Amino acid sequence: MELIAYFWEQDDAETVAARLAGEVRRGRFHGEDDDEDHPWVVVLSATDQDEVDRVVAEYDGWLETAVDQAPSPVTLPSQPKRFKR
Repeated sequence: MELIAYFWEQDDAETVAARLAGEVRRGRFHGEDDDEDHPWVVVLSATDQDEVDRVVAEYDGWLETAVDQAPSPVTLPSQPKRFKR
């Protein structure tokens, strides 16, 4: 499972990435235009969840799990339902 940690400061993101062998990227929130308002993202592979939680909290970050799979499709009826006979 892949975890995504968000940080407001680049130094914090780089420190956490070095400690947990992650990759630093620049994140974007939907609808944000100003580059200074975007958080720094560290992509981590979840090896020890407790350690990841502790280190991310130490640097005032927050975690989000990456969704690798699309949700399963909804099964639709093949014919219309009849409510009256």
